[in-house]
Amino acid sequence: MRKEDCFYLGKIVTKYSFKGEVVIKLDTDEPELYKEMESVYVEFGSNLVPFFIEKSSLHKGNQLRVQFEDVYSDEAADSILKCGIYLPMKLLPKLSGDKFYFHEVIGFTVVDANFGEVGTIVHINDKAAQPLFEIDREGTEIFIPMIDDFIKKVDRENNTIHVATPEGLIALYLE
Repeated sequence: MRKEDCFYLGKIVTKYSFKGEVVIKLDTDEPELYKEMESVYVEFGSNLVPFFIEKSSLHKGNQLRVQFEDVYSDEAADSILKCGIYLPMKLLPKLSGDKFYFHEVIGFTVVDANFGEVGTIVHINDKAAQPLFEIDREGTEIFIPMIDDFIKKVDRENNTIHVATPEGLIALYLE
């Protein structure tokens, strides 16, 4: 399985028992959607390796306690500690309304209520304290914070996101 065909679900953060159980910190607001999985892909370097789940249960909010097949010792659990967990894109639950996955809106056009058409989303910067739309406007980079109050409508049919940013924010990038 190629990483490009998958989405990041979380990371193995700690061992749970000396019998190989591990705890996965899920990167989701809805951990209950993932408690019945049969398998996941574990990231080893640039490779994704399938691991089958023997049993799993929700653990402390957005964590999942997992017993993988063939991981029955402390040493075996150590070998997968801190590894990323991935699932195929086709397993992503569909979102509607103004909720969206970051990868889903790449290529969308941003239209601001005051400014008009801003440009095309080329990347989502989620490394900052607040995720940002990175927008290309004819070679100029514009950053708009992804704040719920700014996002007015996600139009999947027309690949546009309508926003209402504070007056002057977009003009700052164009001076």
